[in-house]
Amino acid sequence: TDKNSGSLGCFGWLLVIISLIFVVVTFPITLFMCVKIVKEYERAVIFRLGRISDRKPKGPGLFFVLPCTDNFVKVDLRTVSFDIPPQEILTKDSVTVSVDGVVYFRINCPISSVANVSNACSSTRLLAQTTLRNVLGTKNLSELLSDREGISLSMQETLDEATDKWGIKVERVEIKDVKLPVQLQRAMAAEAEASREARAKIIAAEGEMKASRALKEASLVIAEAPSALQLRYLQTLNTIAAEKNSTIIFPLPIDVLQGFMQRK
Repeated sequence: TDKNSGSLGCFGWLLVIISLIFVVVTFPITLFMCVKIVKEYERAVIFRLGRISDRKPKGPGLFFVLPCTDNFVKVDLRTVSFDIPPQEILTKDSVTVSVDGVVYFRINCPISSVANVSNACSSTRLLAQTTLRNVLGTKNLSELLSDREGISLSMQETLDEATDKWGIKVERVEIKDVKLPVQLQRAMAAEAEASREARAKIIAAEGEMKASRALKEASLVIAEAPSALQLRYLQTLNTIAAEKNSTIIFPLPIDVLQGFMQRK
């Protein structure tokens, strides 16, 4: 806005004076036409003969307007949210995905939102869609799936910078859902399953190797003390008996059986 935006000129001031005289003559009837109210979360931008009358918005509460020369626009300062429709996006590694999101913003400068853009909310919605496409088009699929927070922050900074001259503050941007093609989902599921099976085989092989080492160490201990083998037999019998089995297999040393066979 230029410095002369508040200057009405001689003819403009003449119309304002005539409007004031009309208000005084028709008082108190014009009281209902001149006194306006805006709520706590609203502000009013007053235009006098097509020019912004004051560099500050009016409100909250009561304010005064002149009939015939003044009109005003109410601006809501509350945070507004809207959904970004699903966008078909081609990622950097040539994968087509469908992505949607949500944007939270508010108007922090009522005068700029009225004077610099025809429809601040609609313009922000359209800009959010193009920003989503531009930002995600520079990301790989793996980055899109793993770094949603960073992508949301990048979108917020881009939108906030672009809408600053419109008097809009973008508070938060979130990516809601990333939809992958069905064939790609199946391929990723097969890859994940194969990876899990490979890890399971590796873990099983490592377990077998550790078990074989333990058995080797146990055999060396038993070889050094033959009586340890008999104690192991007794421990095994105790374990079997505790399970209330009807059949118990008792191992006998081969030397004992050979003694009985020689007697026969």
